[in-house]
Order: sequence, then structure tokens, then C-alpha cells
Amino acid sequence: MKYVLVSGGVISGVGKGIIASSTGLLLKTRGLKVTMIKIDPYMNIDAGTMAPTEHGECFVLGDGGETDLDLGNYERYLNITLSRDHNITTGKIYQHVIEKERRGDYLGKTVQIVPHLTDALQDWLIRVARLPVDETKEQPDVCVIELGGTVGDIENAPFVEALRQLRRKAGAGNFLHIHVSMIPVINEEQKTKPTQQTIKDVRSAGLNPDLIACRCKDELMTSTIEKVAMFCQVETEQVVAVHDVPSTYHVPLVLEKQDLIASLTKILNLDQLESPSKLRLRGATTWEMWKTSTSIQESQQLVTIALVGKYTSFADSYISVIKSLEHSAMFCKRKLNLIMVDSSNLEEESSKSSLTEYRKAWDTLRKVDGILVPGGFGTRGTEGMIAATRWARTNKVPFLGVCLGMQIAVIEYARSVCMLTSAGSQEFNAQVVDPVIIFMPEIDSTSMGATMRLGMRPTHFQPGTEWSQMRRLYRNSPVAASKDTIGGLIIHERHRHRYEVNPAYVSKLASHGLNFVGKDDKGERMEISELKDHPWFVGVQFHPEYLSKVLEPSRPYLGFFAASAGCLDEVMERLESGKGALGS
Repeated sequence: MKYVLVSGGVISGVGKGIIASSTGLLLKTRGLKVTMIKIDPYMNIDAGTMAPTEHGECFVLGDGGETDLDLGNYERYLNITLSRDHNITTGKIYQHVIEKERRGDYLGKTVQIVPHLTDALQDWLIRVARLPVDETKEQPDVCVIELGGTVGDIENAPFVEALRQLRRKAGAGNFLHIHVSMIPVINEEQKTKPTQQTIKDVRSAGLNPDLIACRCKDELMTSTIEKVAMFCQVETEQVVAVHDVPSTYHVPLVLEKQDLIASLTKILNLDQLESPSKLRLRGATTWEMWKTSTSIQESQQLVTIALVGKYTSFADSYISVIKSLEHSAMFCKRKLNLIMVDSSNLEEESSKSSLTEYRKAWDTLRKVDGILVPGGFGTRGTEGMIAATRWARTNKVPFLGVCLGMQIAVIEYARSVCMLTSAGSQEFNAQVVDPVIIFMPEIDSTSMGATMRLGMRPTHFQPGTEWSQMRRLYRNSPVAASKDTIGGLIIHERHRHRYEVNPAYVSKLASHGLNFVGKDDKGERMEISELKDHPWFVGVQFHPEYLSKVLEPSRPYLGFFAASAGCLDEVMERLESGKGALGS
């Protein structure tokens, strides 16, 4: 097993996740089987209970694991399927060691950070690195490990020590360390002192980086690269310049241009690994498709989408949603213009407290090509979401509601079309008169962590829904688990929710035209809603963004974006013919 460690210094959020994902992608294009692990130094067991505005979205895996958003990048870039064990947190590894101590595994020993915690970390990394994550179902060749946080932080110390020991255990030619640093530009001068200091810090902690990835807003000057090499005691070819680019999808191209693969091959002796010709060919094809798909042409049509949500102050709260829209835009050969709209500003109350923001929000909404209402929790801003949904429905503007967004669409339809003016959700008001959205009976209402309906679940398209645009889009998709027959089509998507459409109101909603074209395997839980007489008005209870890939966009997002761009029929035809992206 070969290991690639990616750590960071100077500041957090320096770009370790994208560089780690890009490194993994480049290794995979060489025909290697690659897996990835993320280490997060926070005390939470997982990311499930953290506010998205503080740490970004919670990414849900197929096994229901609630993880750091970087695992979403890994899956999107490498087209792999990870498990909850691929995300290690301080809380998770301490819990693991404490449980072992309670079982008596350390009987008679004084349990300490070194060696017991560091040994447990190494055992975890070695075990998880060997788990198959792709369609080959074989053990990976290379494991890329991203160490979250900043080297030198007190909470990182046990992980750094464990990784130092792992490097020694792996042996020469089997472990490579990339340290990501920042080169700030002050008065138009690229400053190397922060990088010099972070390399000093990481070496004092026991690690010796093989490559230094220098982040900078501009391309690094030759003199800057030489200065980093001189004062960090490395060769110039060990300094990798990663400047700002128009899209994070271009970072692999930046790394490839600097012969990162050659450096990885030399240090890790990758030439000694035998890659089947089939995987090498697939890797080469993937790389060509990546370069073609991620190129942006200035002449491409601009498509404006409004994301109407409650966490709009921090874009990473919706990172998978945004990436899914970007994937769809690339497929359609269009340019995405995404506008974040705080749903609270669309509410009548806002017109009294902040008339300027109210008018600005509505002026924006009235001009967009499509409206998307994503997931979320709590009451704040939900009336604004309902107002935006009503606007989309009545004005024939393409609409996609995801999780909470679907529930919002059901509430709006119940109020406006079914004339249930008191319709609402038990999440917003436990005593609501017409609870069209209810708390799922099997969900634990006392504990918060990992208690939702999580992970991959089947959705069955119902008989008589052959007219459904969603059903047509899902045919022959990677998530389709069956052929599309008279009996229906089965798909698998990932879920994360506590509330659902109340079955007691389904017949009334359906009789008024809100079609629940997709249901769970028992036919009791509503999964997909769709209107017939609308260019695109779809709600999904699941989170399709979690399975969207750069070269294989999520079908609900692709349909929504294509409808907003006016090319839905063309996209449908290309998908059915197997021709792929428009213009390819």
C-alpha cells in the first residue's frame, strides 16, 4: 500500500481538500486504484450536529455516515464510494479507544495518547485504506490521507505523531507527504516567510514534507520558487505552485502541468505497480473527458439560478448543491450564474423591517431562469421559501425542491391549490391544524446525533407515471437499480431527514394535481413530487446532490438546469442515445 499525506500550514482553508482530491484524480488517470481518508481534529463524533454556517455542509455517505464536506469532493473527483470509516475525528478515535478500554482490551495497562491512541489511529488507517471503493471491488493501490486543520495546532498533535510513525512503518518508497502552505502577496511582493515557518513547524513535529504546495492568488514567480526551495532545504522541483484559477476543477490541470505525476511516480516507485490495461485506458479517457468538460467558453449562454435558502451567508453550507449545478452547467455547455437569496428577505415581515432587502430579493427572484429551494432545518425563512415556490409554480419558472424544499412545495400546494390555508409542518409548529408534513414515527425525538433517516434508500417510480420527466431522466442513469418497465423504475439515492409528507393528505394533494411519482419500497413514504402542466416543477425528499459527479451530473439537477436553460428536450435525447454532454 502506498500512502500520500496532505497537510496544511499557515491558515486553515488553504485548499488541502481540493489539492488532495486533485492528486487522487491524477493518480487514478494513471490507471491506479485510489482511496481517500479525511482526518478532522474536532471532538464531534461526526459532522451531523454541526451548524452548516460554521463548518459547511454535512455530507452523507451511502452507509448513512454524516461526514465532512471534503469527502464529497473525494467522491466527486474520483468517482468512488466511501464509508463512514473514511472520516476520522478526534471524538471518533477517542471513543474507539475508550470502548476498547471498557471492554478490557488494555487490561492492566495505563492507557495513554502514545502508544495506545496513536497505535489505534495507525491500525484504523491501515484497515480502511484496504477497503475497496470503486467498481473493481479490489484493494486500492494508493491511499490519500488529508489531515484537517493546521499542523502545529494542539488538537492535531496525536494525529501528526501517528502519521510520523505510519511513515516509518510503511517504509521507504511507500509514503509521500505534501504540505500545503500560503504565499501571501503584500504590496505586490510574494512573501515566503510564512511557508518557511510552517515547514520549520512541521519538521519539528517529526514530519518531513517531500513536496511543498504553495497557494497564491497569482502564479508564483521563479524567484519565489527558488527562495522557498533554498530556505526550506528542498529542490525547486519539490515546490508545487498552485495559484488561483477560475474553477477548482482546473486545479488538477495546474498540478499536471507541473509534472506532479512524475514526482509521485519517482518518490513512490509507482512504476513498480502493475495497472491493468483496462484501467489505464479508462484513466486516460477520464482525463480527456475531464479536460473537455471543465473548459469554459466565454461564448456560452448564461443561465441564472436563484438558490433560496437560510444559510446563504456561507456558500459551503450548500457546497454539494452548488457543485451539482456546476456539473449540470458543464454538461449543458452553459455558464452558471448562481445567486444566493436569503429566504427571510422574501417574507412580508421583511418588508416592514428592511424594505430595501425585501425589494432587492424579489427583484432578483423575478428575473432568474430557475428557482431552487435546498434542504435545511428549523422555522426561520420558511415562509419566504413558500413565497418563492408559489412564484415559480404560478409563473412557470423551473423549480427544484430538495428535502425541505420538497416539503415546502407540498405546503404551498396544499395552501394555494387544495385550499388548506392552515397547512404546515410539525417541524415549524407542533400544533399545526393541517399537518401535511409530519415527524417520522420511527425517528428518535430525544437524541440528535445520527438519528435521522440516513443513507442510500430505494425509490420506486409508480405505475402510470410514464409521462414523468424525472422518470425519463433516470432511465439508464448510474443510480437506476432496475430497467424501466410497466411496473416502474427503481432508483437509489441518499437521504437525510426527520420529517415526511403526511400519508393522510396524499390522496387530496394528488386529486388536485400534485403527483407523487416516486415512493419508497413500501409505497408509504413520498419520495418524488412532480407537476404535469409545468416546464419543470419537481420535489425530491432525498439529496441527489450527494451522488452528482463531474462527468455524471445528478439527474434531478441536470433536468432542472436544462429546463432553466431551455435545452431539456435536447438533454433528454442525448441521455437516451448515450451521447453524453451537449456539443461532445
